[in-house]
Amino acid sequence: MADYIPTPEPIEENAEVESAPPQSRRRGIVIVVVVILALVAAGVWWRSTYSENTDDAQVNGHLIQVSSRVAGQVAKVYVDENQVVKAGDVIAELEPSDYKVAVENAEAALASAEANAAAANVNVPITTVNTGSNLNAADANVSGSHAAVVQAEEQLEAAQANNTKAQADLKRYKPLVEKDVISKQQFDAAVAAADAARHSEEAAREGVRVARERETQAKAQLKFAQTAPEQVAAQSARARQAQAQVAQAQAQLDMARLNLGYTKIVAPAAGIITRKSVEINQNVAPGQNLLMLVSLEGLWVTANFKETQLRHMAAGQAVEIEVDSTGKTYHGKVTQIGGATGSVLSLFPPENATGNYVKVVQRVPVRIDFTNLAGEDPNHELRPGLSVEPKVSVK
Repeated sequence: MADYIPTPEPIEENAEVESAPPQSRRRGIVIVVVVILALVAAGVWWRSTYSENTDDAQVNGHLIQVSSRVAGQVAKVYVDENQVVKAGDVIAELEPSDYKVAVENAEAALASAEANAAAANVNVPITTVNTGSNLNAADANVSGSHAAVVQAEEQLEAAQANNTKAQADLKRYKPLVEKDVISKQQFDAAVAAADAARHSEEAAREGVRVARERETQAKAQLKFAQTAPEQVAAQSARARQAQAQVAQAQAQLDMARLNLGYTKIVAPAAGIITRKSVEINQNVAPGQNLLMLVSLEGLWVTANFKETQLRHMAAGQAVEIEVDSTGKTYHGKVTQIGGATGSVLSLFPPENATGNYVKVVQRVPVRIDFTNLAGEDPNHELRPGLSVEPKVSVK
């Protein structure tokens, strides 16, 4: 009978060998998971270096103080508190009667100035013609008066010669009449002739004087007539002055019309009415604040970043802006980085005495403008003062 060979029992080591692979797989899986988590953490950390964000930021806008440019009594008020208005909408109206009268007065003054200017302009060519004619006439008068002087002097010379001859004849006749050489009648004729010659000489001398005076007067008239260019220039200056008065009257009319237009107080921009203090029958003065207009256009964000966050920040970088009130995200870009920290720009800057200095991380205001506010906020949900959280892409 053959020998019986018993089957060997399973060795315990084989069992350990069979259970070893699952444990190795588990260790490998743990290692892989750890590596993946490390890579994810590293990626998140690296990703975080691509942006800088802060929750110390808010929406800013233009707060417009609306006031009257002229004095007057409020006749109508067209808006209420928290009412939305568009640019150009009439907010209130002042009583316009006084300003209408001022416009009419200015129109009358302008018409008068235009009439004076027209008359002055017409006088310029008239003065030119008249002065030219006067100059020619004065020149001719001088020539004529000089000729009269020459003629009078010639007549004086003739009268002097006749008088000399007559006086000489009288002297010769006087001894002859005493000796009865000539008759008494001839002597009397010689005396009469001498007297007539003397009077003729005196008349001729007076004629020379009168002619010379007329010549002097004619020369004076000629000298005045020779100022024709100056007279024309003076009239032209008066015409220009009249034209300047027209321009002045026109400016006064324009100002009166502007003041009349200022009686209607209009919204300078689209926005919301706040702090309304204007009422009907209220007397207002120029520059008096009537209400506050919160503009809904041209909004921007002022974000106070830590100084350690500004290392890679620059103008033009894209920004994602999360708004707390709406829960929406808007887009913008960095426009300006403040020129000083917020503490320096505060009303009471901090003082750090020597030996008592404590380093504190400072914050710098950064302006962020919206890039598509009209498209992303068509209903004007954003308001100045809302808290936001901007995230600036710095890489």
